[in-house]
Amino acid sequence: MASIKEQVNSERPSQQQSKYQEALSKYNCELNDTEIREKVKKLITEKAAENDTKEVKKFLFGSVELTSLHTTDSEVSIMQFTENVNRFDEQYPDMPHVATICVYPCFAEIVKDTLEVEGVQIACVSGSFPSSQALIEVKVAETALAIKDGADEIDIVMPVGKFLSGDYEGLADDIQELKATCGDHPMKVILETGDLGSASNIKKASILSMYAGADYIKTSTGKEKISATPEAAYIMCEAIKEYYEETGIQIGFKPAGGINTVMDAIIYYTIVKEVLGEKWLTHKWFRLGTSRLANLLLSEVEGQEIKFF
Repeated sequence: MASIKEQVNSERPSQQQSKYQEALSKYNCELNDTEIREKVKKLITEKAAENDTKEVKKFLFGSVELTSLHTTDSEVSIMQFTENVNRFDEQYPDMPHVATICVYPCFAEIVKDTLEVEGVQIACVSGSFPSSQALIEVKVAETALAIKDGADEIDIVMPVGKFLSGDYEGLADDIQELKATCGDHPMKVILETGDLGSASNIKKASILSMYAGADYIKTSTGKEKISATPEAAYIMCEAIKEYYEETGIQIGFKPAGGINTVMDAIIYYTIVKEVLGEKWLTHKWFRLGTSRLANLLLSEVEGQEIKFF
């Protein structure tokens, strides 16, 4: 059987490009950045305060993807990182556990062998994270090996350079091949919204990524100067909503990078609640890519400063 790449390449480029333009034409991608900023400011001003509750903070804790993506990571540090999740489940039985432990693929097996908490997923960044600059064969191999070693979920980076140069066919090729490698394992596509330059580009990248096979769309790697913003989150949630209305396919949302305070998390919760609704307010469909937030949420829920993780 021909690979997805071979099938795509067998069609004329003009046909392929028109296919993606046709997909985008079903959605309003001509957005005004100033109008988006005003809408988001109004939404936060009017709605965020009502979500500043203990119940919401406990929910948010259960959506955290506890992440370690450092140059200094080692088998020993990742084992200790995972053991903290095991200890937390024992010491705080009334709190939800984190949604995932997110690491580099070379540590998937260590997490799998160490993790004892049922329901915590193992997520791996893959596909030449964070740049997405590698041969597709390398991206596929890394993704397949991560899954073999125990990854439940895969986070990849959209080929931003291809998107900005208008190579929608090449962008979709990458995402489709990696989704084929993931199979039933959920795949999150990171848009790197801080590099996209405009609200319209964020909307287009969201639609194209979902169209190509993303199970979640994610704002950022946290490795660029600009990471998640409320405006990017709003646009992405609008895209998810419209895509769901068009196709009936539910796509998850994950803001990541630059989530430094509890109020940051509450703002993203508020955007998801107001744009997407209760159906997305579960630990499956709404994730938060952060580690520093775990201690902050725990401290506010418990009413005292706690540095557990």
